[in-house]
Amino acid sequence: MAEKNRIRLSEFPRTFWAINTMEIFERMAWYGFFAVSSLYITGAVADGGLGFTDEDRGVLQGVTTFFLYLFPVVTGALADRYGYKRMLYTAFAVLVPAYLLLGQFKTFPSFFLAFMLVAVGAAMFKPVVIGTVSRTTSDRTSSMGFGIFYMMVNIGGFVGPIVAGIVRGWDWKYVFMASSGWIAINFIVVTFFFKEPTSESASANPRTLKKVLSDMVEVLGNGRFFLFVFGLLAFLVLGSKYTSDGSFTWNHIWIISGIWIALNFGFDFLLRMNKDANRKFWMLQPMKLGDWRFALFLLIMSGFWTCFNQLFYTLPLHIRDFTDTSDVMSGLTNFLNAIGLPNAAAAIGNSMKTKGQINPEYMINFNAGAIIVFQVLISYLVSRLKAFTTIFWGVMITVVSFSVLIFGNVGWIVLGGIIIFSFGEMMASPKSKEYTGKIAPPDKVALYMGYFYWCVALGNLFGGILSGQLYGKLARDMGRPDIMWALFAGLALFSALAVFMYDRLVIKKISK
Repeated sequence: MAEKNRIRLSEFPRTFWAINTMEIFERMAWYGFFAVSSLYITGAVADGGLGFTDEDRGVLQGVTTFFLYLFPVVTGALADRYGYKRMLYTAFAVLVPAYLLLGQFKTFPSFFLAFMLVAVGAAMFKPVVIGTVSRTTSDRTSSMGFGIFYMMVNIGGFVGPIVAGIVRGWDWKYVFMASSGWIAINFIVVTFFFKEPTSESASANPRTLKKVLSDMVEVLGNGRFFLFVFGLLAFLVLGSKYTSDGSFTWNHIWIISGIWIALNFGFDFLLRMNKDANRKFWMLQPMKLGDWRFALFLLIMSGFWTCFNQLFYTLPLHIRDFTDTSDVMSGLTNFLNAIGLPNAAAAIGNSMKTKGQINPEYMINFNAGAIIVFQVLISYLVSRLKAFTTIFWGVMITVVSFSVLIFGNVGWIVLGGIIIFSFGEMMASPKSKEYTGKIAPPDKVALYMGYFYWCVALGNLFGGILSGQLYGKLARDMGRPDIMWALFAGLALFSALAVFMYDRLVIKKISK
């Protein structure tokens, strides 16, 4: 019986392996750049960096990744309608030049434009991967199929920064050439090995953008509501960008935000008073919130993703500016010499940007390495726990990791914080998707899952803004990164408690 139920790798079709191969190269390109992006954006111009402020860095990283996770709802519908293979070609045609342009543009507006092109290309690619894995697996093989996919994500996320760390020692331009090159390889894979899976483009009723927008109204809210929220987010971004150079103060931003809130609610009051008004035009419709329980869950989980992103936004800068990693370098060298690999030890030492120190991207890479090694074990150990319980304790472990980073002026302490963080991520990240499936209406699970990544989008935006502001004010200006990590630990703790209260006061109440 056990032999009969065993799933063989040969059961997965060629298209499944093709899309996973493309995922490896796409993640190598993304993480190869993103793992060193904080160092490049704020690095000295004399050393090949852009020389931007931390506040500008926060805006760049936060806004672009916000749209990266926002767009797939639309690009997924386009892929269903026009075909996965066409969308893959389009995505790669955007990404190859976009990564090259990142290394050529040196001003804030031009670099922001290139970064947004990368976000658009990645947003085209992301839903096609998920859709292909889903359509090339069955009920019997889907669990293993998505497990393989998650493994490929982390393999790409592990290898990409290693290559980037080596080539940036030669010149920063090679980082962007490498990312562009990885994507270019995918043209070969999609041309010769990818076969269009069954999709809505072959059916009589493919999803339209109108259907996507109507689903959005049902799940989250109408156009007026989104305009209101995007306005507030835009003021937040402007505050982070322009308060650093004295153009504005945060008091100005709060006043503008208050006026925006008053105008929207005042307009709503007038619309509701005039019941005979024509409501066909979306601007003349009062604000409407969709499923407030689901929207609240996304907002709460955005707190976790805000903290999660500090691993890539903030920690590389902390390691560069405040951590002596010579102890980790010495330990790694001694280990390689002990097992008979002195040449490898010498090669690693030569690739370091600062002699005797570990490159920040290599330290961060222990996160992906830990996930590759332990994810299957952790998933097995928590498989019998409720999704909420796993999320709660996963976020609490994140609190512990940030508490460790408060004392992160020594390499081994920072490395310990990264490893602890990885275990929290392995628990909270996969289970948050499962929890979304459980709190969604039974007949609308797929619809709600399509909007799950919007909490990741908000977490990227909030994470970028907070990283720029807190690192600039506390770490850079005051020399107190410990206070910064204490605040992030406090935010993670608040997120954990918010998840706990949400499950007890909202979900359990509905169940009863």
